[in-house]
Amino acid sequence: MNTTQQQVAIVTGASRGIGATLAQRLAADGYAVIVNYAGSAAEAAKVVAAIEAAGGQAAAVQADVADSAAVRGLFDAAIERFGRVDVLVNNAGIMPPALPHVADTDDATFDRLVAVNLKGTFNALREAAQRLQQGGRIVNFSTSVVGLALPGYAVYAATKSAVETMTNILAKELRGKQITVNAVAPGPTATDLFLNGKSDEQVERLAKMAPLERLGEPDDIAETVAFLVRPGGWVNGQTLRANGGIV
Repeated sequence: MNTTQQQVAIVTGASRGIGATLAQRLAADGYAVIVNYAGSAAEAAKVVAAIEAAGGQAAAVQADVADSAAVRGLFDAAIERFGRVDVLVNNAGIMPPALPHVADTDDATFDRLVAVNLKGTFNALREAAQRLQQGGRIVNFSTSVVGLALPGYAVYAATKSAVETMTNILAKELRGKQITVNAVAPGPTATDLFLNGKSDEQVERLAKMAPLERLGEPDDIAETVAFLVRPGGWVNGQTLRANGGIV
């Protein structure tokens, strides 16, 4: 166990994409980072290696956030390795590449989206509410599609709307602990999750929707999260749309 007072961050879904960038950014900011992954052990190991090569501390921990027992184990592993948990970034999420309309969404797709995006977020929030240090920080992930309301995103956006509601209410429930709870709602961001299944024309059209006329980059989102987790923050119970002005 690390007996120092270095602060510790858990980043779920941190083996690739925004999560990997977030883990490396928080490590650069001085946190020891738990790089959570569901199935991509090799990718998670690469993130840990990159953090350690830059002089940071990190460990990879496998857990499917949809499994409440696994999430308890994730927090157990963080405390066993580093002694505490100060920050939770609830980044793990899935989006169906086909983006079916409601009429074409099968039960398996619906159930998996709810299990990972909503129940998975809830599982980690429940643990964090009991186990974060005084003055801790929680950042959940929503989506700017909640505001855009694009066809094909109904169930995905519904899970994230629920996350926004939990964010606001949990911030109130944690009164007295000096813990802030916020959410980040990215717009189109250049990750495999976003690009998967989209044509070049679709990607170009979405990139042009924002007044800044580009896709977001993982670094843009990491910068937003870094702002929300810093000490002394006055933003609490909010959802911050990091999307270049798209909505």
